[in-house]
Amino acid sequence: MSSSPIHGSTSRSPNTITTTIDPSTQRTIETIRDVASNIREASSKMREVVRAVHQSGAIDELATSVHEAMIAARDTTIEICETAKELRERGVIKDTVINVEETAIAASEISETAKHTAQQVGESAPLTGEALRKAATRVKSKRKRNNE
Repeated sequence: MSSSPIHGSTSRSPNTITTTIDPSTQRTIETIRDVASNIREASSKMREVVRAVHQSGAIDELATSVHEAMIAARDTTIEICETAKELRERGVIKDTVINVEETAIAASEISETAKHTAQQVGESAPLTGEALRKAATRVKSKRKRNNE
């Protein structure tokens, strides 16, 4: 009995079955066996690691630490809520908002004033420059006449 060349050929004798497998298929089979063996070894190592970590108490310590951190976070949250409630009841938050609004209005007014000042400086700069040039020319003329 024979099969295609990819799968090789099979022959039967009265007591045994012999199979001839092409090299590519044989490599694939070996790769699958190696992967299966690696999985078994990795599983065994993982069981050993989990057992060792459990026996060391590290898991219990980690759980306790997480529990303590959660309690601290809860307590901090409660304190923050109580402080915010006190500030709200005393009107501090409302006053702060009002102060921020007043500050924003003042900043806006200062900004407008600075803008107008900058415009006035820009408009007067050419006139000032011209006046300075005329004055410098007059001074030079006087010096020239005085030196003659």
